[in-house]
Amino acid sequence: MSEAASNLLATLLAEEERLVFSHFDHGTAWELGSSMRVTALESLLPVAVSIRRNGQCLFHAALPGSSADNDGWLLRKAAVVERYGHSSYFVGCKFRADGRDFDTDSRLDVGMFAAHGGAFPIMLGSSGCIGTVAVSGLPQVEDHRFVVTHLERFLIETGQIPDSSL
Repeated sequence: MSEAASNLLATLLAEEERLVFSHFDHGTAWELGSSMRVTALESLLPVAVSIRRNGQCLFHAALPGSSADNDGWLLRKAAVVERYGHSSYFVGCKFRADGRDFDTDSRLDVGMFAAHGGAFPIMLGSSGCIGTVAVSGLPQVEDHRFVVTHLERFLIETGQIPDSSL
């Protein structure tokens, strides 16, 4: 594994370790999803946003320029998070870093699973992964960054994690 790949994987794991909720319910999903929707609208991003907990969709928004294909991507990326317990971007990067191809080497149905950036685990304290926050419509790195940026902002604003810029 190259040093660059190793560093990227370490960065992605550090995001997952940092972005942990102390509580998560229907209201949390609505507040987070609404904030993501407003930002995407203001930025004219053609995305769909989904927040799922234990298999139930608690928030969904399809913005202008998105399509039913984005809904499919949301489900496939979320399925990867639910299966592996890591962000869909991490899983895809890990397969590539190991010299493997997720679509063939995972032995999973590519119609059901997509290891492309944009779905992130909802980590709840010591309970682990209880759901996903996902975005589809941008290149995978941008989808991933959009989710991570909003999760971090939300968790700081709600006092669930400290502001690392202090």
